Amino acid sequence: MPLEEKKEEKENSGENLPEIQEENRVEEQASLPFDIPDFATLLKKQSYALAGRHSAVKTCLWLRKAMNDEGFCYKSKFYGVQSHRCLQMTPTLMCNQRCLFCWRPTEVPVPAPGEWDSPEKIVEKSIACQRKLITGFGGSPNALRERWLEGNEPNNVAISLSGEPTFYPYLPELIEEYKNRGFTTFLVTNGTIPSMLAKVNPSQLYMSLDAPDLETYLRVCQPKSPDLWDKINESLDIMKEKSSRTVIRTTLVKGENMFNPEGYADLIKKASPDFVEIKAYMHLGFSRLRLDRSAMPAHEEVLEFSKELAKYLGYEIADDSEISRVVLLSKDGRKSPVKKSSF
Repeated sequence: MPLEEKKEEKENSGENLPEIQEENRVEEQASLPFDIPDFATLLKKQSYALAGRHSAVKTCLWLRKAMNDEGFCYKSKFYGVQSHRCLQMTPTLMCNQRCLFCWRPTEVPVPAPGEWDSPEKIVEKSIACQRKLITGFGGSPNALRERWLEGNEPNNVAISLSGEPTFYPYLPELIEEYKNRGFTTFLVTNGTIPSMLAKVNPSQLYMSLDAPDLETYLRVCQPKSPDLWDKINESLDIMKEKSSRTVIRTTLVKGENMFNPEGYADLIKKASPDFVEIKAYMHLGFSRLRLDRSAMPAHEEVLEFSKELAKYLGYEIADDSEISRVVLLSKDGRKSPVKKSSF
C-alpha cells in the first residue's frame, strides 16, 4: 500500500495522533520548572540532531568512549553490539508517560507533527545526522581513526532515544528499512500501544516494565491514563508470541519500585522473554529535578534484587556490568550476540 494511502488510513482510524494533539494543546499552557523558552531550544541544548520533522538522533557516552578506545557499553558485552557503530534515534519525541526516573525533560510538551515523514526519509536523515555528529572524531588525536571510519557506517540502530516510538504509525516499515540497509534493530517500547507492538519485528524487542502493580505504576511512571496498565499487560501477552528476540527491562529506583520481586516475576512470566535486564536508576539529566541521588541503587543492590527475581522467575544470571549497574538474566544462564535477519 502506498505511503499516502496508509497515512490516510491510520489518521482516519484515530489510533494515535488526535489524542496526542489534544493533550499537547493543554500541556503547552503549563509552566516549566526550568528556564527553557521552547522545545526547539531544549533539543539544541541537549545536543540532539533533528532527522526530519519529528525524529531525532543523539550520540551516547559509550559511542564517544568507544571512539577513544575507552571501552564499550553493556550492549556490547551482552549482545555483541559495537558501540561506535550504534545509531541511537527516535521517530517521535512524544510520550504518554512521565516516568520519575527518565533523564529526558518529560515536563516539556512535545508538539505533534502535522505530517509524518516517510521511513525512507527518516533512515536517510538519521544516518546523515550520525555522520555529522561524529565528524570531530575524524581529526581527534585521542580517537582511533579506524573506529571513526567504521562509525560512519553504523550497523545497529537503537530506537530508544526519547519518547515512545510506537506512536510513529509506520514503525514496522521503518524497522524493515533499517534492516534492508544491513542494520540490526533494537526497539524499546513502554508497551502501552499493544496494537503496534504486535506488528513490529525488530532484531531485538525490548519492553519496559517498571512496576509490579498498578499503584506503583501510577506513582512511578505517571501515565496519561491509568488504563495504560491494562495495555501493558496486553503487550506482555503479545510478547510471548513474538518471533523476535525479546527482553523485559526494569529500571530500579530505591524507595519507589525496588520491591516485590515475586510480583515482577508473575508479570514477566506472561511475556516469557529471552532475556531480562535489571538496571539501576542513574541520577542524570532532568530526573535530578524529581529524585534524590539516594534513589540510585548500588550495583550490589541490583545484583541482590536480580537474584531474588531470578529465583521466582526460574531464570539464571547470565552476565552483569558493574559500571552500568545492570544485570542480565536468561532462561539458561547464557547470552548470545544478536544476529542480522536473513532476507
